[in-house]
Amino acid sequence: MAALWRSYQKLLAKHPWKMQILTAGTLMGVGDVISQQAVEHKGLREHNPVRTMKMMSIGFFFVGPTLGKWYPFLDRIVPGSNKTAAFKKMLLDQIVLCPVFLGCFLSIAGALNGLSPPQIGDKLKRDYKDTLIVNYYIWPAAQILNFYFVPLHHRLAVVQIVAIVWNVYLSWKANKL
Repeated sequence: MAALWRSYQKLLAKHPWKMQILTAGTLMGVGDVISQQAVEHKGLREHNPVRTMKMMSIGFFFVGPTLGKWYPFLDRIVPGSNKTAAFKKMLLDQIVLCPVFLGCFLSIAGALNGLSPPQIGDKLKRDYKDTLIVNYYIWPAAQILNFYFVPLHHRLAVVQIVAIVWNVYLSWKANKL
């Protein structure tokens, strides 16, 4: 496991953008597999690999690029990693990015699942508030720790590791019709 982590760190240092996107997409897929198997109890025969690929695509093309740009932006507008800076970054993350990010995520997932714009609107009305509330149970504490202890180039990976549980929830919520 240590060798795997060292290899990941080398690749991250050499190709940070690509590795952050690859990590986000892969872990979104892991979250969907866990959701289908452990939460929804689909079993291997009923597992929907297309759904897993859709969630991975959201990770590759939306989550990874968005967060990959967001964390450096936060570091530019709130420099430092002391407790005050970490708290300010968490507030910006949760007040500015999170509400928009979740709305976009649910809309993209709905579109990939074939929902029409009015159906996506209905899904947002039904699921957005609950998703945002659950987000606020998980992410403020995780982000304070992330912004305080984790170097910038590892933040997306750390968030995505913590987010495996979150991705399970998002996958379930996004695919619940």
